[in-house]
Amino acid sequence: MSKKPVVIGVAGGSGSGKTTVAKEIYRQFKNQSILILEQDAYYKDQSNQTMEQRLQTNYDHPLAFDNDLLITHIEALLRHKAIEKPVYDYTVHTRSDKIISIEPKDVIILEGILILEDERLRNLMDIKVFVDTDADIRIMRRLLRDTRDRGRTLESVIEQYSTVVRPMHLQFIEPTKRYADVIIPEGGQNKVAIDLMVTKIKIILEEKAFL
Repeated sequence: MSKKPVVIGVAGGSGSGKTTVAKEIYRQFKNQSILILEQDAYYKDQSNQTMEQRLQTNYDHPLAFDNDLLITHIEALLRHKAIEKPVYDYTVHTRSDKIISIEPKDVIILEGILILEDERLRNLMDIKVFVDTDADIRIMRRLLRDTRDRGRTLESVIEQYSTVVRPMHLQFIEPTKRYADVIIPEGGQNKVAIDLMVTKIKIILEEKAFL
């Protein structure tokens, strides 16, 4: 029987550097069997709603995610079954008709702001990581990303951050830090913590190889 894949959850607030951490871990294992599964791909389908209703979506709230589908897909990957990952289209605020076929791998990195909020997801993880970055750094990173890459105005980013992102972070994301096995300060800049994570993953893989 094939060994069960290792699932590493990487959580943290918007702009914390969690994606950088996930990609750096991926890079270190790129010649091996590894994949990244982004929680952002699992925003709920909103095709049955009007555009006006879709524009009211709070993407930082747990109810914005289709965790049932995400859990189903992770469980399939753990059984060495391929999945069809949805593709979310932010221009129309719902899922597109596209899908991405994902083959099972030995290491699954699950990355997203609220992956530690759902106990069912936590129970599927071998290692739970929280990337802990100061709020001023996170808002600066978000300002740069949204104005440069998403065509947003400075005013709109600040408005969204103060009215939605910050309160949702304090209410839902920050409390999940208590579930983490590992807390990485300052995200992708923390090379020591990432190296320790990579070493731990290698140990787990070696242990599973002998099961």
